[in-house]
Amino acid sequence: MMADTFTMAIAQIDPTVGDLSGNAARILASWEEAARIHADLLMTPELSLCGYPPEDLILKRAFRQACRSELDRLARALAAADEGPALAVGLPWEEDGRVFNAVVVLDGGEIVAVVRKRELPNYGVFDEKRVFIADEGQAQPVAVRGVRVGLMICEDMWFARVPGELAGNGAEFLVAVNASPFEIDKHAERERVIAERVRETGLALAFVNQVGGQDEVLFDGASFVMNPNGGIPLRLPAFREHFALAVWERAEAGGVTRHCLAGDRIAWDEQEPAIYQALMLGLKDYVAKNRFPGVILGLSGGIDSALTAAIATDALGPENVWTVMLPSPWTSKESIEDAAEVARRLGVRHDVVPISGAMEAVGGALAPLFDELPPSEAEENIQARLRGLLLMALSNKFGDMVLACGNKSEFSVGYATLYGDMSGGFTPLKDVYKTMVYRLARWRNAHRPPGGLGPEEAPIPERVLEKPPSAELKPGQTDQDTLPAYEILDDILHGLIEEALGFDEIVARGHDPKVVARVERMLYAAEYKRRQAPPGIKITRKSFTRDRRYPITNAFRSAREVSLR
Repeated sequence: MMADTFTMAIAQIDPTVGDLSGNAARILASWEEAARIHADLLMTPELSLCGYPPEDLILKRAFRQACRSELDRLARALAAADEGPALAVGLPWEEDGRVFNAVVVLDGGEIVAVVRKRELPNYGVFDEKRVFIADEGQAQPVAVRGVRVGLMICEDMWFARVPGELAGNGAEFLVAVNASPFEIDKHAERERVIAERVRETGLALAFVNQVGGQDEVLFDGASFVMNPNGGIPLRLPAFREHFALAVWERAEAGGVTRHCLAGDRIAWDEQEPAIYQALMLGLKDYVAKNRFPGVILGLSGGIDSALTAAIATDALGPENVWTVMLPSPWTSKESIEDAAEVARRLGVRHDVVPISGAMEAVGGALAPLFDELPPSEAEENIQARLRGLLLMALSNKFGDMVLACGNKSEFSVGYATLYGDMSGGFTPLKDVYKTMVYRLARWRNAHRPPGGLGPEEAPIPERVLEKPPSAELKPGQTDQDTLPAYEILDDILHGLIEEALGFDEIVARGHDPKVVARVERMLYAAEYKRRQAPPGIKITRKSFTRDRRYPITNAFRSAREVSLR
C-alpha cells in the first residue's frame, strides 16, 4: 500500500575530500538523528562519503576500495540498529571495471538500489568525464518504504531527459543530490532550472546540496524543495551545515504524485553578504581541513589587506590571525597608522618589521651589476619580494599560513609581484574584483556577518576606504599611474573574462580602444603569473582556476585583429 505520508530527512553536510571515516561519522550522526524522529529516508549530498570533487583520487584503486570498505562499515552500523531510515549515500561505485558517480541506497544494512549519474559535467571546475563513466540506461525511480523516489545526481537535474524518464516511469517526486558550487547569483539560476523541471514533469523536486570549501571551490548548501505549483515550502540556510525534514503527502486523494508540506524557510542573502560569507567559509575550511594553526598576512594600510584581515578574523577568530606591517622608506606615516588601527579594531596580533636594512643589503649586493642604471621596477619588486620572504620566514618558524592579499583586478593584469605579494598558501580575494573589494569593505563596516568572530564595530577606517590605492613602492605612487580607473578596468576585464567578448564588442560599450587593447595585452601577458598564484575561493562564473584555461604562450590578440582591418 502507498503510504499517505513519507518523511525524508536532509543532511546538508560539509565533507572533506579523502576523509572517509570522518565523512562516514558525519553521515552516521545524521542518520541517528533521522532515526530518532522516525524518518523514512535520509538524503546526503553527491559523493558524500568521499567528498567532492575527488578528482584523480578516483583513478587510484586503493581509494575506490577504501570507499567501498567504508560503505560496508556504514551498512553494518545500520544493520546493528533496531530500526532507522533508509540512507542514500554518494560514492564512486565500481562495477565490471567501470567507475560511476553513484548514490547507494541502504535499508536495514542492505543495498536496495544503486543510482548512477547519467550526465557528466565537463566544463568550468568540473572534469567528471576524466574519471567516471556515464550510465546510459533509462532512469528508474527507487522504491523506498513503498514510495517511488525519482533520485538523480546533480547534472542529471540540469537537463530535461533524466527527470522526464523518472516521471514517465512512475516517480512520485524528484530528488537531486548535488555538489553545486557557489557563484554570484547562483540561487536564482538554480530556482529557474528547477522550476523548468517541475513544470515539465509535474513533480515536486528537492535540491539537496553539499556545503563547505574544497580548495578553490565553495559549496553553499542552500538546499530547498519546490512543489508542483512552483511554491517553495522548505529552504535550508546557506553556508552552514543543517539538518531538516521534508514531509511528503499525496497531492490528491488516490493520486500518485506528492507535494512537500511547509517547513522552515530560511532566507538567503545575495551579493555582498553572500559573497562575504562565502569567502569566510572558504578560508575557514581551507585552514581547518589542511590543519594550519592560524594565518599571517602583511597589513599594508591599504584596502585589500584590511579586508583580507577582516575576513580572516571573522572566519577564524582574532586569536588565530597575525598581521605584520613591513614598512619601507616609501611607506607613508598614514599607512603605518592605518594598519595599526585595523589590527586594533580587529583585536589581532600586530607587529612592525621594517625592511629598510634588507633593502640596503640587497641593493649593495646588486650595485656592481646594476652599475648606476636608473631605478626601475626591479627595485620596486625587490621590496615586494623582501616582504614575501619575511612573511614566509615567520610562517616557517611558527606554522601559520601566509595569506596573499591580491584581488582579481590585479591578478588579471599582472599588477602583482611573483614571490612577493603573491607569496602565500591562500588568496581570499583572488576572484574578487577591486570594485567589489570596496563594496565588501563597506558592507562589513555596516554589518557583522552571521557566525562572524570579529568585532561588532567597523573594522576598516574610513581613511583606508578613501585614499587612492597604492603599492607605495616609490614616492607618490598610485595604482592609476599604470592602470585605468578601477571602474573602467573591471568592466573591461569582466567583458574579456566572464563574458569572453572581443575587442570591438567591449569598445562598443563606450571604452577607449587604446585602453581596451592595453588591458587585453596585460591580461594575456600575466598568464604565467596566475599559474603560480596561490589558490583562492571562486565566486564568479570564470575564476582563475580550471574555469579559464588559457595558454601561457599565446600570440592571439583580438585588438590586433581589429587594428589590421
